[in-house]
Amino acid sequence: MDISKRISELKQDPEFANNVGMILIHNGIVRGWSRGSREEVSGIEIKADFKKIEQLRAEHEKHPGIYKIVAEANEGTFKPGDDVLFLIVAGDIRENVKACLASMLDRVKAEAFSKKEIMA
Repeated sequence: MDISKRISELKQDPEFANNVGMILIHNGIVRGWSRGSREEVSGIEIKADFKKIEQLRAEHEKHPGIYKIVAEANEGTFKPGDDVLFLIVAGDIRENVKACLASMLDRVKAEAFSKKEIMA
């Protein structure tokens, strides 16, 4: 995903300026170490439930003050430094946008993503 391009596209919407005072972005990247053990990781295998991600996106887009959400997940085998998950949340005020991004990210990771680390 080209984040700048997607934001530019969102801003083309005639209602954007009337509804958006903040955009938050999550760019999930493969770490070079395991979260649990801090052991070196050479890669990661990711499976994404795209239907569930879309369901969560639509559900969260109904949250108070949220105007649009863009979600893109990558699936396959990746190496440290690779992008695996993008979320863009556009809404009215920071309290609404921050809470929505946090909820969406936690739910996507818990309900729509599975991963297997490949140890170095």
